[in-house]
Amino acid sequence: MLRHREMWAVVAAGLLAASAGRAADDKGEKLFNGKDLSGWKFFLDPKAKDADPKNVWSVKDEMVVCKGVPNGYMVTEKEYGDYELTLKWRWADPTATKNNSGVLLHVSGEDKIWPKCAEAQLQSGKAGDFWLMGGFKLTADKERQDPKNERHYFRMKKDVEVEKKPGEWNEYRITCKGDTIRLEINGTLVNEATGTELSKGKIALQSEGAEVHFKDIEIRPLN
Repeated sequence: MLRHREMWAVVAAGLLAASAGRAADDKGEKLFNGKDLSGWKFFLDPKAKDADPKNVWSVKDEMVVCKGVPNGYMVTEKEYGDYELTLKWRWADPTATKNNSGVLLHVSGEDKIWPKCAEAQLQSGKAGDFWLMGGFKLTADKERQDPKNERHYFRMKKDVEVEKKPGEWNEYRITCKGDTIRLEINGTLVNEATGTELSKGKIALQSEGAEVHFKDIEIRPLN
């Protein structure tokens, strides 16, 4: 049996460990503060007429509202590497059938449609696919590579319903560690790639044809 002093030493050690765990959890950063779009900048297709970010991106009820037209993206001002990104998204119109958007990872280079990056797809029915833009390179399962487009990798378990119905909130958990990217949707691993040519960059959310809402956008560094 532990002596009284030894017992309290064990308890203290446990409390310190718990405190350390909470400290690690507290390192998370909100990329969206629920009030405004500070920390982000915007790019819209220069070919679009009267392209004004204020008409595309706004904040309502602590969520980001993206009208989806014209094509473009909101992108972080800062670069990030070795992180876990979590966010929630939903489609504004639960009856729409052509919902499309995406989360752009390791964005680099000049602003254009579309920048060099790896896209974590959000398109209804295809969320969790990878799309490679601007010549971005990575290594994924060749069996899941689209035979019609080598830049496209289907998600795992594409016959399993991992997305919720349009209009309901979904959660993305994206882990970028070194040259690896893992995608989880609503708690299910749906894609993984290694050998990414870039291990850090900016993060962007797409405007691509349909009104989409985002909330709870948070990032946590991985040590």
